Amino acid sequence: MRLMTVNHARAKPGTRGGNFYRIVLRPKEQFTSFRIQDVGRKGHAERLAGRRRSGSWATQAWLINKKDAHIEDGRLVPDDLQTKRILNRLSTTPKHVKGNIFKAKDRKNIPEKQKPTKAQMRARRKNIKKAQRARMLRRFLE
Repeated sequence: MRLMTVNHARAKPGTRGGNFYRIVLRPKEQFTSFRIQDVGRKGHAERLAGRRRSGSWATQAWLINKKDAHIEDGRLVPDDLQTKRILNRLSTTPKHVKGNIFKAKDRKNIPEKQKPTKAQMRARRKNIKKAQRARMLRRFLE
């Protein structure tokens, strides 16, 4: 008995109703293998990490659940706080390419020579003060 083969054409991006918007940060040709990591709640935002030939890992794309964002004037608008944080981390706003695919640039890589930055020093001072307040409060309550 012979099996009949059915010729199915490849579906165009965004036509089959996938659950995620893809925000591409780097071309996939830069990487040899990929891994998906859930960020925050399961099934909402996912980070597609790629491994380079050198062995280092970098974010190739972000996958944002369609329940957590919507398209407005060719831009991706967050409906969720976590999604808003992810989009704010990018150095450019995601621009619509086709279907569910958007393109953006990742945040700037700061060389070690320029660290700590002013923002890092400000955050460190804030964290130290927070720890000191907590320690004082703990002593006061004892």
